[in-house]
Amino acid sequence: MGVSDKRLRRRTPVRFKHVRDDLSELMSSVGLDLDLSESFLERAHFEGRDLILVDRVPLGMRMETDDGHSWFPTLRGIVTWRPDRCWAAVDHGAIPFLMNGADCMGAGIHMADPSLEEGDLVWVRDQEHGKPLAMGLALVSGEEMVEMANGKAIQTLHWVGDDLWELDA
Repeated sequence: MGVSDKRLRRRTPVRFKHVRDDLSELMSSVGLDLDLSESFLERAHFEGRDLILVDRVPLGMRMETDDGHSWFPTLRGIVTWRPDRCWAAVDHGAIPFLMNGADCMGAGIHMADPSLEEGDLVWVRDQEHGKPLAMGLALVSGEEMVEMANGKAIQTLHWVGDDLWELDA
């Protein structure tokens, strides 16, 4: 299946009041407080995931977590909103692997949000420039990630260059 075959399904404009709770969860997941009541909001479905589009761009997605479902920004959402919570920073050696969808190994992580807990959704950024590279599920706490010498620290769920990133809304 080529990228052209993959597109948003069930795309529907929605009123702010109908997605207020989901947007609130999305914002609180990364410590943001934004007013999106004047934005053009849509719900859609892509590759088995529910999305929230803000001004025609998929900025939030509903993810499976250990305790059910959680809303979290897509990488485009992270680029747009620049949150300062729920992150881990990797050295440049990890970048090519992450760009191919590999899980994030603990050895490449040099800094992480100390409030991260195992099972949290986390976004991975380039240590030097702070640019988002991937997002996934923390397999250990933020403090453990920084201490790790080997093993997986983050299970990658979405990365720059995947179908969701390449999606032309």
